[in-house]
Amino acid sequence: MNYRCHCSHSCDRLSNPILYNILSQMDNRNSNENYHSLPHRCNCETRRTIGLKRPSEICKEASAVLVKTIHFMKNLPAFNQLPPNDQYLLLKNCWSPLFILGLAQEHVDFDVMDMPADSMLKTILLNREQGTDTVREQPTMAGVSKLKSCLKKFWGLDLSPKEYAYLKGTTIFNPDVPDLKAGLFVEGLQQEAHHALSEVVQLLHTGDRGRFAQILLTASTLQSITPTLITELFFRPVLGPTELLDIMVDMLF
Repeated sequence: MNYRCHCSHSCDRLSNPILYNILSQMDNRNSNENYHSLPHRCNCETRRTIGLKRPSEICKEASAVLVKTIHFMKNLPAFNQLPPNDQYLLLKNCWSPLFILGLAQEHVDFDVMDMPADSMLKTILLNREQGTDTVREQPTMAGVSKLKSCLKKFWGLDLSPKEYAYLKGTTIFNPDVPDLKAGLFVEGLQQEAHHALSEVVQLLHTGDRGRFAQILLTASTLQSITPTLITELFFRPVLGPTELLDIMVDMLF
């Protein structure tokens, strides 16, 4: 279902017939999706595009967290026992929640500011020059609000290094990732990580019986934050058109 912005009537009709004709010539299969994902000036959080206030500083901190995330995966003996393609699939599908856990553990805080959106005509022409009609999803205030809310919940829990480590284990060993050859083995590893997390929580917080469930509930919010948001917010300013996944694959393998 396509999202319609309710704070602006300009989303429904273009007053410029030339621009409308250009938009109409785009791939019919994705025209509606591309049109609604085009950046534009809008006051509602869902469409309000933003960027980092201190990009050079925050992107450097985020890059350090990403390096630690990849090293965590690389140094897991059980992860290295998996078939290479399974390792790739887990990396592709699980790097984002792992990275967010890293942001929480390293207490990386950041501020954002409104970014002037490129005109639709400029966006289309730039994409055509690069040989693609795909429009990159720019970070929005709504997406950043979800991320900040998630980080604050983890900071409120004040997890220990061991709790973070085992929680990362339950995150990376995700048997629900499609096309895994060793799915049963991955499921067993996740169960082991769950058990280890439960034990360390009971050891460190004997009187807090609800802590384990609260940790898992907070961890479930990681799935609501898209990898695209993480990529565009923290890494696009320094990567440019380079694909982040390609870099992570080089680092891991």
